[in-house]
Amino acid sequence: LDITEKVQIELIRREFSSNVSHELKTPLTIILGMAEMINSGIAKSEDIKDFSYNIIAESNRLIHLIDDIMMLSELDEGNRLKKYEEINIISLIEEIFESLSQSASKLSINMEIIKNEVSIYANFQLIYEMLFNILENAIKYNKPNGKVLVKVFKYKNKTKIHISDTGIGIPTDYLDRIFERFFRVDKSHSKKIGGTGLGLSIVKNIVEYHKGSIEVRSKEGIGSDFIIVLPNNLIS
Repeated sequence: LDITEKVQIELIRREFSSNVSHELKTPLTIILGMAEMINSGIAKSEDIKDFSYNIIAESNRLIHLIDDIMMLSELDEGNRLKKYEEINIISLIEEIFESLSQSASKLSINMEIIKNEVSIYANFQLIYEMLFNILENAIKYNKPNGKVLVKVFKYKNKTKIHISDTGIGIPTDYLDRIFERFFRVDKSHSKKIGGTGLGLSIVKNIVEYHKGSIEVRSKEGIGSDFIIVLPNNLIS
């Protein structure tokens, strides 16, 4: 059993290294190619602005990718300081709604939260990252004039956060794989809207870091539901 587990871990490590190399090399190749064209004088003066825009966009993509990899590494190694504080979940979600309001308005997405004052003791930065990633996806993969609904409520000594959307949904065959690192259901769509392919993997790691659970229900073409259950209080 130990040998099988070690082999599986080694395969996962190799696949992850291969994916990281590919994801890093692609934007770097674009940046290098455009920079060389500008430096050599091949690029026309009217093209410089577009080249600069693409270089900035690909550079930002690299920075986001590296940030996500570093966060996953910290969570994997348990190096993240267990600094817990009281977090008002409703206020936090409203703050994220505000940050995503421009993206939502482009698709005329209606964002709604059923208010039920709930506070938990957790790592603020990680909980923010977790909710932001799910809500951002709920907008990105939604349909024009769609809806994102968040319900938050307590039961016993736990808090349940239910995020539903009316988006494109996830095929049943892929539901077990969406938390894998760099896994994308629709690579062409994912590339078009951006993202590193690590968002949901980070979400799962953050939930597990807080000793919680996450469940996903989805129907292709109808929408998705993410249900997160977290303890109200963790002893650091």
